[in-house]
Amino acid sequence: MDNAFTALVLEQRADTVSAAFQNLQREALPEADVLVRVAYSSLNYKDGLAITGRNKVVRRYPMVPGIDFAGTVEQSQSSSYQPGDRVLLTGWGVGERHWGGHAQFARVESAWLVPVPASLSLEEAMGIGTAGFTAMLCLMALEAHGLAPGEREVIVTGAAGGVGSLAVALLAQRGYQVVAETGRTDAHEYLRGLGAHKLLDRAALAEPGGPLGTARWAGAVDTVGGAMLAGVLRTLAYGGSVAACGNAGGMDVHTTILPFILRAANLLGIDSLPVPLEQRRQAWDRLARDVPRDALKRIVRVAPLRDLPALAEEIVGGRIRGRVVIDVNA
Repeated sequence: MDNAFTALVLEQRADTVSAAFQNLQREALPEADVLVRVAYSSLNYKDGLAITGRNKVVRRYPMVPGIDFAGTVEQSQSSSYQPGDRVLLTGWGVGERHWGGHAQFARVESAWLVPVPASLSLEEAMGIGTAGFTAMLCLMALEAHGLAPGEREVIVTGAAGGVGSLAVALLAQRGYQVVAETGRTDAHEYLRGLGAHKLLDRAALAEPGGPLGTARWAGAVDTVGGAMLAGVLRTLAYGGSVAACGNAGGMDVHTTILPFILRAANLLGIDSLPVPLEQRRQAWDRLARDVPRDALKRIVRVAPLRDLPALAEEIVGGRIRGRVVIDVNA
């Protein structure tokens, strides 16, 4: 049996990170109880940072990046999975501390895996991927804090990105009035096609303002952070919540206590990495049911493994719209 496979491998020398495709043997994979034949991975902003060597995303080298993947079980030492089972993985430090999905094989812990819902293909599972999983966690958190479709609007920041695109589609599917914030005028038609009923230019929220602005949003999914998150907090309606899941716009948030004590605002932090298995299954069951397939087709494009280095530069530079699924065998 041929044990060779192709992987994108990151190595660090001094302060320089290099990315190169290598032919490896399965014995090179880290120890864990399930071997997965990867069909698809995806490109996320964190993957772009890892591949380009920006920020300290990767904790040890050499590293195979790719924070998510979908495929079939090749070998299993776990009673939870058998060869041939379709599985997916998001989070758990894969692609950061443990070799990830930008390879034709991955060996991971069974506790990190989730069965792929029967109604999803492996390609669709990665079209949703970490971005869709994060968007669904945001929606679940907002609904747990009282959000329901009504007269007031829900805003999604960074709406043309992966998380933002899927958040727009999911919210619209659930009957919310979605306002999509973007700094990209070329994405307006795309966002309307996902269900956004209004568009908002980035400057309207990111510009400095007073401690409180006009109360507008029943809720928000913020994928940007920084000044954008501060702007959303200033303009939340009474009792509104914002689910914050990104920091591409900066890690510092300059705000005041007033949205919290005068408008009962809720700031909900979303971390998609160490989510318990039962919550993961619930989220993926909802994703399989609620993600509109026509919207998913608009959001996703498929690229071969060899294009990853160039695509990593594009996503870090803010030039990727929606989701890029990586066919690791093309």
